[in-house]
Amino acid sequence: MSTRTRVIDGDGRDGEQAFEYRMEPFRTELLAYCYRMLGSAHDAEDLVQETYLRAWRARDQYDPNRGSMRTWLYRIATNVCSTALRARGARPLPSGFVAASEPLAPLVRGEHAAWLQPLPDSLLTSDEPAAAAIDRGSVRLAFASALQHLSARQRGALILRDVLSFSAAESAEILGCSVASVNSSLQRARARLRDAGVVQEDVAEPSLGDQRVWIERYIRAFERADVEALKQLLTDDVIMEMPPMLHWFRGRENYGLFMHWVFEAGKDWHTVELAANGGQPGFAAYRRAADGGYELHTVQIFTVTAEGISRNSVFQDPEVFASFGLATRIDR
Repeated sequence: MSTRTRVIDGDGRDGEQAFEYRMEPFRTELLAYCYRMLGSAHDAEDLVQETYLRAWRARDQYDPNRGSMRTWLYRIATNVCSTALRARGARPLPSGFVAASEPLAPLVRGEHAAWLQPLPDSLLTSDEPAAAAIDRGSVRLAFASALQHLSARQRGALILRDVLSFSAAESAEILGCSVASVNSSLQRARARLRDAGVVQEDVAEPSLGDQRVWIERYIRAFERADVEALKQLLTDDVIMEMPPMLHWFRGRENYGLFMHWVFEAGKDWHTVELAANGGQPGFAAYRRAADGGYELHTVQIFTVTAEGISRNSVFQDPEVFASFGLATRIDR
């Protein structure tokens, strides 16, 4: 084995143990990075595993004199993500993919589309110091959705420079390109986000406590199937979207019409609160079944502003359910 990894660290670990120990603190931040790049919690977990596997196999090639462990791991993760993007493509939300529909229009499933998925907050919980420093705004659904409209190089440049604060030279090393190419990609990425009306650092939200008050009121109204109470909690231009359906619409009145239709199919609901994408509140909705139990129906993730709930992203996807560790049925 190379003498480069046959070293003893300060805690008495030999080379292979020391190398693994040095890699581990970056796992959660790499998960957030892969999620931003791919838009899927499931894919992000798989790609972090692939990153660590490649890093372990290439451990003899790591030279601390040429760069930090963090930079080296990000370069491997970027290569892994770029390969995955070429194979799988972007993951938009319906509101960024097709035109709005009428609230009572027939639901149409996007059979061949891969949709953006929420990232459970449980995956961002870690004792690693780097995990505590993750910019939660940079994993919000709106920002993650906007990133899906950028090329892989543009996504990488924007995340590395504006979110993770790597230098231009470090970003060029990670992306395997020139500093000029990084700067060009960054400028184009920023311009596209500005055109889309998304500026990550300007995201303004109420405190987590205030958001929780809005959502608790929403949950009480939802469990009562009280449409008028729900409408009072919404902004005028609220958006509801529901991947894998292409159906989405805007406006409080449209929202109310749709919820009347939902509650016609069942007014007995049970909810389980959850959080995703760096603190966005939400819940899993379980609908009463004929035998008296409750069956998992959707995961709903909310964007809350000072004026009320401005977006409800509703997911009906077994892969999303599994990522949150949700039971498919609750017997009561």
